[in-house]
Amino acid sequence: MTDQLEPMPEDWQRALAIVAHPDDLEYGCASAVATWTDAGREVAYVMVTRGEAGIDTLEPVKAAAVREQEERAGAAVVGVSRVEFLGHADGVIEYGTPLRRDLAAAIRRHRPELVITINPDDTWEGTYWNTPDHRAVGRAVLDAAGDAGNRWIFPDAGGEPWNGVRWVAVGGTDSPTHAVDVTDGLERGVRSLLAHRAYIEALTDEDPEAYARGLIEGFARQEAERFGGRPAVTFRLYPR
Repeated sequence: MTDQLEPMPEDWQRALAIVAHPDDLEYGCASAVATWTDAGREVAYVMVTRGEAGIDTLEPVKAAAVREQEERAGAAVVGVSRVEFLGHADGVIEYGTPLRRDLAAAIRRHRPELVITINPDDTWEGTYWNTPDHRAVGRAVLDAAGDAGNRWIFPDAGGEPWNGVRWVAVGGTDSPTHAVDVTDGLERGVRSLLAHRAYIEALTDEDPEAYARGLIEGFARQEAERFGGRPAVTFRLYPR
């Protein structure tokens, strides 16, 4: 019998999603973000890179501009207007204190109760090797959520310490514990990914809308078995 997932907590007002690249959230939890913003919650995005190494047919300077514009457009679809880019080099992010410092500073700026990030595990589904950027960022976010609250760690990073992070939610993991019913946010999740048209067109010959719809609806329906038959976006939730 499939283990059932718990609903994500709802007693919060502000969330901050921190990921490595433009599109990381659109491939994962944008449908959940749409559901949250519909309920009046505030969500902001932080991209560690501008995704400049992500389009083989575009040199990095041009790709960065395209991908930043596509990310802002995709965020707007799901009700997010605050999108930051930290400017780390795409493809070669390193886990370490400089990254933790930048992420702790972002958490202090935004002061979220819920922090969202991407799978830091070695693999996706136990088979597909995860990228170094995802692994480094996911792990650093988990650490920075604690760093942000300690005034003696990164005191020069700016902002007052923030001990208000109550949970870190990791998307895309093989071992989720919680889920969000995305029945009402699913269509906007599809359109949010579709906003990354230049990226998708460089990635596949499939029609972009068919590609985006197949992925986002497919993921959500795949998880429904563990969430009372409702289309879902899943997370592993770490209370703090």
